[in-house]
Amino acid sequence: MQIKGTLMLLGAAFFWGTTFVAQLTGMDGLGPFSYAAGRYLIGFLSLVVLLIFTRKNRSKERRQKNYQRGFLIGLIIGVVLFIASSMQQVALQYSTAGKAAFITCLYIVFVPLGAKFLGKIIRRENWLGAGLAIFGLYLLAVGESFSVQIGDVILFVSAFFWTAHILIADRFANKVDVIEMSAAQIFVTMIFSFATMFALETPNFSAMINAWFPILYGGIMSSGVAFTLQIYGQKYAEPSTAAILMSFEAIFGALAGWFFLNEVMSSREIFGCVLMLFGMLATQWTLIKKSF
Repeated sequence: MQIKGTLMLLGAAFFWGTTFVAQLTGMDGLGPFSYAAGRYLIGFLSLVVLLIFTRKNRSKERRQKNYQRGFLIGLIIGVVLFIASSMQQVALQYSTAGKAAFITCLYIVFVPLGAKFLGKIIRRENWLGAGLAIFGLYLLAVGESFSVQIGDVILFVSAFFWTAHILIADRFANKVDVIEMSAAQIFVTMIFSFATMFALETPNFSAMINAWFPILYGGIMSSGVAFTLQIYGQKYAEPSTAAILMSFEAIFGALAGWFFLNEVMSSREIFGCVLMLFGMLATQWTLIKKSF
């Protein structure tokens, strides 16, 4: 069963990582909010289908009082998700898929640090991991001439919002219907994306039709399939193992950028990615040792 969970979580990480390529290619002729509006519309519809197919099992769980409805908390954390995903989408106009994937995954380092403020214990490896990740980020995002690209800065700030999203969701994940929570947050993100699109951009629906594949991939595979794989994968995998497997999103994102977009990293940037990966793993070291 652990192998089954491992494959599911790797599948989720694969779809999340490769979606960075879809986000980049989907903006050919589209503004960031136009792409996001289409993506989250498709994502919401895919989760509605998931809600319908799982309604009997979820109703049974609620009758047994295993959890409560998740729509309300989903509406709240949807605001945080909109900010995080919007910053990421805007930043991709100035960055690459590989760099975006690694910088976004800094949430793996920030989550344990943020949990400290919620009264949880922070271990030495968390500080070590943070140090390695920040130094790796410096090598990845800061050029030899000490220049910083605006896209990397936006991605770095967005990692804090991804951290907030994860911490809030984690607080309620065991108390509410997670599929309802996810559908509600995607709905809020979709509505805000459409509103921002009409406010800041000139909607081009023919361009959205031309970008049908990146929009469908980002909507269905990232929001629908990957989310489902994550839920069921975590039923069979230990939490520490799940965290490490999901962090492979960064590696899949970098490989997808190289394979599909011919993105090339310098030796300095590659070394920065390696340090960031070690930093991510270091934050989970205590939990990893307990799993083996």
